[in-house]
Amino acid sequence: MKKLFLIPLLVFAITAKSQEQKKNYSFSLEQAISHALTNNYSVINAGRDIEASKEKKWETTAAGLPQISAGVDYTNNFVLQKSLIPAEFFGGKKGDFAEVSFGNKNNVVTHATLNQLIFDGSYIVALQASKTYLKYYENAKHKTNADVTENVINAYGNVLLAEESISILEKNKATLEKTLSDTKETFKNGLIEEENVEQLQITLTTVNSTLNYNKRLVEAVYKMLKITLGMDINDNLKLTDKLDNLAISNLDLSLFQNEFEAKNNINYQIASNFEEQRQLEYKLEKSKALPTLSANVNFGYNGFGNKFEFLTKNQRWFNYSNLGVSLHVPIFSSLARSSREQQAKIAIEQAKTQLTETEQKLKLQYSVAKSEYEFSIEEYATAKTSLNLAERIEKKQQIKFTEGLSSSFDYNDAQRQLYTTQQKYLQSMVDIINKKAALEKIINKQ
Repeated sequence: MKKLFLIPLLVFAITAKSQEQKKNYSFSLEQAISHALTNNYSVINAGRDIEASKEKKWETTAAGLPQISAGVDYTNNFVLQKSLIPAEFFGGKKGDFAEVSFGNKNNVVTHATLNQLIFDGSYIVALQASKTYLKYYENAKHKTNADVTENVINAYGNVLLAEESISILEKNKATLEKTLSDTKETFKNGLIEEENVEQLQITLTTVNSTLNYNKRLVEAVYKMLKITLGMDINDNLKLTDKLDNLAISNLDLSLFQNEFEAKNNINYQIASNFEEQRQLEYKLEKSKALPTLSANVNFGYNGFGNKFEFLTKNQRWFNYSNLGVSLHVPIFSSLARSSREQQAKIAIEQAKTQLTETEQKLKLQYSVAKSEYEFSIEEYATAKTSLNLAERIEKKQQIKFTEGLSSSFDYNDAQRQLYTTQQKYLQSMVDIINKKAALEKIINKQ
């Protein structure tokens, strides 16, 4: 009995702990965008790319600064190399040779080296390229932010669409169930044919099926939104904005007041950044024809001994040091350098062509996005008017059907028309929000 009593408590404790681990969020659309621009996974990694590019820039800079290295080399000559020396040097016979070993069994060298680049044209170009490299990732971060913002708006709208669809379907279901109940009573009294009841049952089954689908769908679109926001999919999320309010707030014709400037678009800036990189590559190839000059200073000690006594005070150390300067002058490369320069020139022309193509495509995208946004506004007004008409028609047909002045087929047609118009109205509101987001992304309005 004690075990049976403890099991529910254990289950309750586990459930309570699980609930505590879940976080609760409540976001308007603007709050959701702000949260995503900090916590979205792509945004986080884009920020890390910028940090890595800053480190890369310093790595390039450091290549031209003093470089110091040090080391200790130990050699154990367990078999010394032998050489032959005329024996007469040691009082031997002329023409004979004696075997002599040179060196010590143990040898230690400690050394330190300072290297300094004095002049290298490619280093100067590399410094310029590192700035362009950083700028590229800053632009990439900006593009990621724009993409994430649009994705959040789309995902937020899809959740609201699913929730509004569920709300409307539940109302339609309640109305249908009442009408069906009344119709069954009328049929029992022999005032209408059974076909009228069956027709309503078919319609109710369809509405139930659509309602169940949307309930499953809303869970999926919520998870998609959570991932876009950078949240755990098991956290609780509540949306505070309403679909109709968002649609009205996104009716903004002021977006068309200014001329479209392709240069403000992040894709154009990235393409321009790409052209700049090709220019630097050309400068790099030209810099390879310049001489390079570097210097180094070496300092160290040598220690020798047949026994390993290098850590004792009696060990003798022999100092050495030197200064070296290296000048490298390219003279002739059998036109290989010239060929690389021509390849870099061609790459520049390709980048210019891509930049022009990007500009033209952006102008086309703006024209299409502007047209689609204007059309979404028109469709919203049309759908709103059509919804009012469809509701009136359905209401009239319902009264006629109830009073026996209309058939179930006429009533069913009015219902289908209403349901279709309801979905078009909801979709028209989502389209306004999404089409405006797409247009703002192109004109780079943040």
